[in-house]
Amino acid sequence: MRLLLTNDDGINSVGLLVLARAMQQFGDVQIVAPDSEYSGAGAAIGAIWEMRPEVEEAHVEGFDDAWAVSGPPALCVMFARMGAFGPPPDLVISGINPGANVGRSVYHSGTIGAAITGRNGGISGVAVSQSVTDFGVEGQAWEESIKGLRWQTAADVAAVCVRAMIESPPVPASILNINVPNLPLDEIGKWSWTSVGHKPPRAMVEATLSPKTGHTGRFHVDIGYGTEHPQPPGTDTAAVQDQTVSLTWLSAITALENENPGIDLNLDSLLSG
Repeated sequence: MRLLLTNDDGINSVGLLVLARAMQQFGDVQIVAPDSEYSGAGAAIGAIWEMRPEVEEAHVEGFDDAWAVSGPPALCVMFARMGAFGPPPDLVISGINPGANVGRSVYHSGTIGAAITGRNGGISGVAVSQSVTDFGVEGQAWEESIKGLRWQTAADVAAVCVRAMIESPPVPASILNINVPNLPLDEIGKWSWTSVGHKPPRAMVEATLSPKTGHTGRFHVDIGYGTEHPQPPGTDTAAVQDQTVSLTWLSAITALENENPGIDLNLDSLLSG
């Protein structure tokens, strides 16, 4: 097996290194990750027709095949899929992301966006995220929230899932979104198949402007977080709240059977001569 490891937190992320080490048992591991932070990039590749992305050989302890890309994780996967770093991978593995990727965050996650880009080329993917407690609570900074993350727990969960996907590859190519509680492995004990919830466990609910000192007419945007509310049973968000490993198969974006007579009439009128 040829496994591509990437993330949206950058080539120097601890989570990336721990996950890559856990994947070495399954085959050749190639690391291709952004050269800096690209969280929230979704499946964006950037305006590559206007920029000229750069790639640099990276030093990652224990791995000879590692590259840093001056672009988001989806671009890393796209380049790898197109053969920039050798034969394309058999499986894309993205993470470990600090913070759950559940609910509507799946639309914006760079961790999941990397896996989506692989699937677009017919390559299955695994997105791995680890829950962070207390983030969004008044006065709790991100740096404080992610201290003490138990990266190995998420890596161990990902490893058993990856083994099963290698032994029985999904057809058609699919994405498995894994969210793991921040607990020692022997304290979890629960896992479930889930659907995608409507909101993250603690959602961003307000954006306000505050003046930037010394810059007239320029502002910072301050984000306010809501309180944590119970989520519908069976969703990924509910599983995370319940300290349960959440496994969700993410489908391709598909068209809906939904007609709109008004659009039909307006376009017929516009295009009929």
